[in-house]
Formats: sequence, C-alpha cells, structure tokens
Amino acid sequence: MRAGRAAAYAGLAVLGAVVGLAGTLVQGAWFPGGLLLALAACVGLFYGGLRTTGTQLGVVAPGVGWLVAVVVASMGRPEGDQVFWGGVAELVYVLGGMAAAVMCATLPRLPHRDGTTGSLGM
Repeated sequence: MRAGRAAAYAGLAVLGAVVGLAGTLVQGAWFPGGLLLALAACVGLFYGGLRTTGTQLGVVAPGVGWLVAVVVASMGRPEGDQVFWGGVAELVYVLGGMAAAVMCATLPRLPHRDGTTGSLGM
C-alpha cells in the first residue's frame, strides 16, 4: 500500500471519528431533525469513502473511526455524565449508522476504466 493511500485511509478514519462524535451530539440536541442529519452525514461519509478510494476499505476506515467515537461517547464517566441516555433516538443512531456502513461496504465495486466491475465472471 502506498503512503498516499494509507494517509487517505487514516484521514477517513479521523473524519469518521469526527462525524461520529458530532452525530452523537446533534442527534440528541435536535430530535428528530438532528437524528436524520446525523444519519445523513454517516451515509455521506461512508459512500464518499467508497467513491473516493474505490474500495470497500474506503468504507471500513471511516466506519471504524465512527464506531470507536460512538462507543467512547456512550461510556459514562464516573461522575455520571454521559452523552447517550439509552433512548430510542440513540439506538436508532447507532443501529442506523452501522447499517449504513454495512450497506455502503456491500455495494458493488466501482467499474474499472476498461468497463469491467472487477467481479468474477464479468
């Protein structure tokens, strides 16, 4: 893997963490519009990573960053402070974000320049 591609994946992972943290704050602040905005940002990030890199790893990298940020945000502090309180909106955000990552990762690969998809038999 070239250094430029590795830097792109690392940047996507950091961007995934930023989107995950922003989504945890927005989805609870402006329900239901914030939830829809947070999920749209997840879909845009995951699909954008796929289109930018042309590989499924372009979805996995921001997906891992997003998941780490959401898990860290869901853990409470010893003082009792936490971002997620266990409501329906938080559950929809977590499950919807994971579903968006899986759907984007399982999309067919982008066509190559010669017109083939890279799939077997094509």
